[in-house]
Amino acid sequence: MAASRDRSTLRQLVGDVVAGLDANTHATLNEAFAKVGMPPNSPEEGTKRERVARSYAQVPDSDLHTVALNVLANGYASTAQRIGIEDVLWAEASPAEIPSRIRRELARSLDLADLVRSESRFMALLSRFWVLADEMSPLMDAFFGTPGPSLKRDIEQHVFRNPGDWSTEDLFENLGAFEAGDARFARFLEALVSADVLLDEAAQRHLVTAINTHVRGAAIELRETGVEGGYPRFTMLPTGLAENRKPKNIIFASLAKPDIRFESAMDNDIEIVGDLENQLVYDRPTPDHGLRWRDLQAWWQDTRKIADEAEAKATLYQRLHRSLPEPDESPGQQNFFGAYHHVLGPKAYDMPVLLPEVWLHWDPRTVRERGPHALLRSRMDFLLLLPHGQRIVLEVDGSQHYTRDRGRRPDTAKYAEMMAADRDLKLRGYEVFRFGHDEVQDPRDAHALMERFLPALFQRFDTGAGNLVS
Repeated sequence: MAASRDRSTLRQLVGDVVAGLDANTHATLNEAFAKVGMPPNSPEEGTKRERVARSYAQVPDSDLHTVALNVLANGYASTAQRIGIEDVLWAEASPAEIPSRIRRELARSLDLADLVRSESRFMALLSRFWVLADEMSPLMDAFFGTPGPSLKRDIEQHVFRNPGDWSTEDLFENLGAFEAGDARFARFLEALVSADVLLDEAAQRHLVTAINTHVRGAAIELRETGVEGGYPRFTMLPTGLAENRKPKNIIFASLAKPDIRFESAMDNDIEIVGDLENQLVYDRPTPDHGLRWRDLQAWWQDTRKIADEAEAKATLYQRLHRSLPEPDESPGQQNFFGAYHHVLGPKAYDMPVLLPEVWLHWDPRTVRERGPHALLRSRMDFLLLLPHGQRIVLEVDGSQHYTRDRGRRPDTAKYAEMMAADRDLKLRGYEVFRFGHDEVQDPRDAHALMERFLPALFQRFDTGAGNLVS
C-alpha cells in the first residue's frame, strides 16, 4: 500500500513539472518528450497542454522512475519540486530511520565552525539539499527595490557575517533538517564530511567520528568507502556491514569440489591444484562498486588471453552456465540464471554479475567424517557482490532442502540446518533471499519474477549501477 501511495505521489510531482513542457512549440514538443522519456504524439491531437497531458498519461509506472530522473537531469524542476521528487525516489531504497532525538543530539554536539570552513562550498552544499530562497525573490527584490527575507540571507548574516549568532541546532532547525526524510538527512551528513565541503582530511575524519557517535544509535554509520580527488569518501551504511571485508579469493562456477592447499600458511595464500578448469578463482581486488559483469569479463579476457570482447563475453557466459546443475536435476537454477540476464539485457555489462556455485566454506573432510562440527552449507547457489561490501546470497530451494526419500516425507532436521546456515550468513553480513523451485520452474515465470524482483533489489541495496528500468 505504501509503495502504491509513493508511486501516486511521484506521478503527481513529476506531472507538475512536465506540465511546463507546453512552453515548447508544437514542432519541438515531441523532441522535449523524448528528452524526458515520454511517448510522442501528433500536433493534430489537441492543444500543447492536451498533448503534454496525453503523453504523460501514457507513461507506465515501470517507466515513471526514468522520467523522474530525466526531469531532474535536464533541470526542469524548481528547487522545491526537485526536493519533492528526490525524497520519493530516495525513499524507495528503504533508508534507515534516524529519529528526531538522534538528529537533535547530534546537532547540539557539533561546533558550527567545524562545518563552515568555506562559505562558497558550504552554501553550495546547502542549496543541493534545502530550499534556501523563494524562486521569485530576485523578481520581488527588483519590484520593491529592497532585498526581501530569505533563508539564504539569514544564513549569510547569522552564520558568516555574525559568527556565533546561530548554533548548529539553529541552522538545522531553519533548514528543516529535523523533519526531513531519513534519506535526505543521511545524504546531507555524507555531504557535510565530503571533500566538496572540507578540503582537509583531518577535519573530515574528526567530523565523521563526531557524527558516528550519535547515528550508531540508529544502526548506521559513516564508513570510508573510497577516494575522491585524493580525499577519503564516506558513505552512510548499516553498521551490520562494518565487518565485511573485501573477498581475497572468490571460488565459483564449480564443477567439482576444489582441491585446495596452502601455498603460504602464514600469509593465508591458497593454491588450487588438480584440474584448474573445475572451478574459477577470481583473485583480483574487488572494486569499491562491487563486482560487475565488466570486471569479471576483463579478468576472464586477460587470464584466457582472448583478444575479442564479444568472444570473451560469450565464452564467459557459457562457462558460468556450464557450472549449473543439469536441467533434469534443477531446471529452476538454469531458469533463474537465464532470466537474470534476459531481464538485464545489454545493461548486464554494468550491473552486478551473478556468480553461480560459489564456495563459502571448504573442509578437506566430508560431513560424515567431520560429524557434528561440520561446516553448514559449503556452496551458495548464487552470489552478488554489491557496493560498500554488501553481499547478497540467492538460493533456489528444491524439495531436497526440506524432504527426504526423494520428496516423499518432510525432513525437519534438514529444514533446521538450512535455517541455522541462514542465520550464520546473516550474522556474517550476508543478506539471503530464497526462491521456491516452483517459482522458477517455468522460464516464463522466472522471467516475470525477475522483472519484479531485480528493480526492487537494486534500489533497496543502492547498487550505484544506474536505473534498471531506464
